[in-house]
Parts: sequence; C-alpha cells; structure tokens
Amino acid sequence: MNTEVTPEKVSVIASEPDPVLGYRSFQFGEFKFTRDAYFVHISWPKGVHTMEVDRFLRAMVRDIGWGFFYGWIFFDDVFGTQNHYGTVDIYAGTYSKGHKETGVDYLETYNTDDVRVAFETISKDWINEGYDPLSAPLETGSPLGAKQQEASGPLIRGFEPARRMLGLAGDVQPRSDETGHPINRAFADLDYDLPDIEAEPGFEDQIHAINLFDHIARADVTWNPSFTSITRACICCVTSEEHMLPVIHGNDRNEWFIQLTDEIHWNIQDKNSGNPRGRIVMKSGDICAMPADIRHQGYSPKRSMLMVLENGTPGLEEKYATGELEPFPITASRW
Repeated sequence: MNTEVTPEKVSVIASEPDPVLGYRSFQFGEFKFTRDAYFVHISWPKGVHTMEVDRFLRAMVRDIGWGFFYGWIFFDDVFGTQNHYGTVDIYAGTYSKGHKETGVDYLETYNTDDVRVAFETISKDWINEGYDPLSAPLETGSPLGAKQQEASGPLIRGFEPARRMLGLAGDVQPRSDETGHPINRAFADLDYDLPDIEAEPGFEDQIHAINLFDHIARADVTWNPSFTSITRACICCVTSEEHMLPVIHGNDRNEWFIQLTDEIHWNIQDKNSGNPRGRIVMKSGDICAMPADIRHQGYSPKRSMLMVLENGTPGLEEKYATGELEPFPITASRW
C-alpha cells in the first residue's frame, strides 16, 4: 500500500561526510539517499533500490530545473516523482508491477518547494567540479569516485528570459561566438543564413526574424529547453538532444513532437505498468503526439533539435485522469 504524507514542511537531514569518500547521506521524510563511488542507494521503510550515480544526477538536476514538469519523472523504472502542481509525490515502485505485487511500493507527498530544496541539497553535495549533468556525456567529466571540490557553477542554467524577441534591441545578449556560445560540434553542417526580410516602407524597424537553428545550436545543455515561447496556455519549447533522455517521462496530457533535425528513437511504455506500447523513430520533419497515458524515453544517436508543443491549461491533467478527455489527441471516431 502507498503511504500518503500530509504535505507539511519537511526538512532534509544531512549526515556527516563519509570518512572515506567524503559524501554526505541524506534523509527526506522516510526516504534515505546515500552514494558511493559508483552508485546511489535509495531506501524507504519497505525496501532499497540502487541506480548508477550518473543516471541519478542527470535525472535529479532536470527534475529540479523542469519544476517537476507535467506528470511523472521516472529516474528509472522504480524511482521518481509526480507533479501535482503545488505538491510532489516521491515514489518507489508505485508504477512497477513487481514492486506493487510484492507490497514493497512506497509513496510520500510533500510541498513542491520542500522537494526542490531537498533535491538541490543532495545534488550540490554529490556533484564535483568538472562534472556537468546537463551536458552530453562527451562534453563533461565523470561523477565517479570520491568527493573532490564541489562544482562552483550554477546547478541549473539555460533559463534566462528574453525581454524582447531574440536579437532585437533591448533583449538579453544573444548567444554568439563573442559571448562564449559557439556552434556545437554536432551542428557544424547546418545552414545559419539569416532570413530575408522585405518590409513595406515605413515598417522596416518593426519587423524582425532570426535563424532559430543558430540559437539552438549554441546551447550547452541537452534535453533541457533552449528556447521557450508561452502564449497563455500554449507552450512551445525547443531543445538540443544528444545521447539519451536522462529520465522516462510519464504524461498527464498530450505532447506534440516535431523533429527539426537528425533523428530520435523513442521507447513508448504504458504509464502505469511500464509494459511496452511501441517504438518510434522520428527523422527530420516528422511529427507525432505522445498520448496522456504513456511514458517515453528518447535516444538521439547524433545531437539533434526537437520542438515540443504542450497545452499548459491548469486542471487539464484531471480531465485526462478521470476519462473526461481521451488520452489521444485524434481517434478514429473523429475522422
């Protein structure tokens, strides 16, 4: 049975540093987090789970940066979080058939801010200088081994808001070679010509356009929004993707994917059981919808660009959960 905890303020408890490896252990509610040179060990009153430290830190930092995102963030097939937009579930085995059948699944619910503080505290202690969980594996150091100097840079980056459309006077400094954002090695073959603008007389200073590929190609993070446009509840974000999505995302609404360059391979599973539902290979120009009842993880053999469109309407997740809305954006009955 799952255990629901009243979402009151809960503090993270840190141990003294390990005398050999130097890392602290942490407790948040009934969950305990420890790490060694290679692995993270998560324990709760009914069990314990182990995962690679690299996978854990890449997932945790994105969970923080995404604000726990829409729906479920599976670190792997056992541990993860669910966003209730004000509170967050931390669960172990809740969506794993084997854990549920043997009665060792466990879940606790906390205020969002408390979970964020706990995850930030753990991440900062466990990330060494030179290792960057937001970068592609070829672009960062290793998280393995004993503790060294803690990373000095920001834990989360890539979310600086534009004050105006990119490139217009008054906006933040655009990404460029001069500002230390060179074109990534994987995008050296793309065309970065600026769009041609033919304005009617008198409107020359009111029309502007950018080469979005030039902006995305300079992102020094992967699987993390490089550019986000929000108009009321309509959310559009573009990202650069290399290697694998460090989490398995479980949807509480539909997501539309547009593959801008190269390709991504997606494994699709049933959200609740994890049973396979399908496999998709998206190539440049392909469009697909990820339904509201699945979990998915992507693999990008070469760094690629992806556009994601979502409806951020508050309460939409409840309509899908109750069956008021079908999980698919288009069904055969509507044709």
